[in-house]
Amino acid sequence: MSEHSVAIVTLGCARNEVDSEELAGRLHADGFRLVDDPAAAETVVVNTCGFVEQAKKDSIDSLLAAADLKAGAARSVVAVGCLAERYGAELAAELPEADAVLSFDDYDDIGQRLRAVLDGAAHVTHTPRDRRRLLPVAPSARPTHGGSMPGHAVADLPAGVAPASGPRAVRRRLDAGPVAPLKLASGCDRRCSFCAIPTFRGAFLSRRPADVLNEARWLAERGVRELFLVSENSTSYGKDLGDLRLLETLLPALAGVDGIERVRVSSLQPAEMRPSLVEVIAGTPGVAPYFDLSFQHASPTVLRRMRRFGSGASFLELVAAIRERAPAAGIRSNVIVGFPGETDEDLAALMSFLAQAGLDVVGVFGYSDEDGTEAASFDGKLPPDEVADRVELVTTMVENLVAQRAEDRVGERVDVLVESVSGAALEGRAAHQGPDVDGTTAVRATGGQVGEVVPARVVASEGADLVAEPT
Repeated sequence: MSEHSVAIVTLGCARNEVDSEELAGRLHADGFRLVDDPAAAETVVVNTCGFVEQAKKDSIDSLLAAADLKAGAARSVVAVGCLAERYGAELAAELPEADAVLSFDDYDDIGQRLRAVLDGAAHVTHTPRDRRRLLPVAPSARPTHGGSMPGHAVADLPAGVAPASGPRAVRRRLDAGPVAPLKLASGCDRRCSFCAIPTFRGAFLSRRPADVLNEARWLAERGVRELFLVSENSTSYGKDLGDLRLLETLLPALAGVDGIERVRVSSLQPAEMRPSLVEVIAGTPGVAPYFDLSFQHASPTVLRRMRRFGSGASFLELVAAIRERAPAAGIRSNVIVGFPGETDEDLAALMSFLAQAGLDVVGVFGYSDEDGTEAASFDGKLPPDEVADRVELVTTMVENLVAQRAEDRVGERVDVLVESVSGAALEGRAAHQGPDVDGTTAVRATGGQVGEVVPARVVASEGADLVAEPT
């Protein structure tokens, strides 16, 4: 069997990164040669994002850029991931530059699919379906569903692709850095009126703790020092396994894996937070006191139209409870402004909450209709110019608040996980800084190594970024 070369281009969130590494593991085990440079590959696999309009555009642009490589070594371009799953045959019809548009259901046989494309076989693209319907309604019946779920696979693969013993994760690292995402679960059972993700990612399904721990050990053996736990809703972990507090048990076990310095949890739902989970995240050695809380808004009226729970007052109580347990904890969130029906009073309630909460980082997004969502049919839509004005107003306020929060950390002691070394500076992240979106910390020092944890004291800040000196 001839060896074909393949490059994987990943867009979107850390969950997609895990899925790409699963595809890489499957392809490597099936005899494909993985290359970093798409220009040097026979097949370019683009793992797309289908979350919001800009992400869709970036995915299309990446597919077109990959298609341009056909003048060189590339013979085929294949679309996978959320955009491919969400639009299927429609995307294939509108983007003939892609030789195939694959579904999540094709991942188990990805090598066979790519070989067929290279051989010139026509791929029959899937018609999208609501993937929530693929799993039983009762969460307790889901673990034995037997269907395809990206990032959940275990198999008996060759050494070097997965752990040496026990159930082996189907994964091959595409990034040699000291931080790696680790999937806790997939899908979501919430019905937020603005969000289409559950329709193409499916209902909520936890990975079994043994599989998560085995993969954590495998990552640690390959130099990973921080595990970034990802899912659509981490607070629901374990509900389909009979224990809604399973995350409180799993986190200390992951922190105890040899070689792991830090475990970080993402995607926490404020309405599902419980005191025991706050206690474990805030007080367990090796677990970052880091709370990625999806507030989305603070006006009770807007939150109800979003099909969400809570209020600015209840959110402030949660923030206070976290800071009472861990004053230096990192708390980040995203908010949507310009939601249908949002009044000036609603916007003022959001801004008042943000001013009082003092969050470390806030992502501000303007509302736009998403295909297939309930909110797309709502009345009370604001003109796009008005939405843009509100985004600018809240963003300006947030930038000032975030800068002030970072400045308040001057004098604070931090442990910085080094991710790059350049001259007289080490750059990495403190415990309150998540990957990619929460700023970085530069340590004024020489001689450090990537993957090392450097104790330091913050001496300056710029925006969300910090400057520190080793203690």
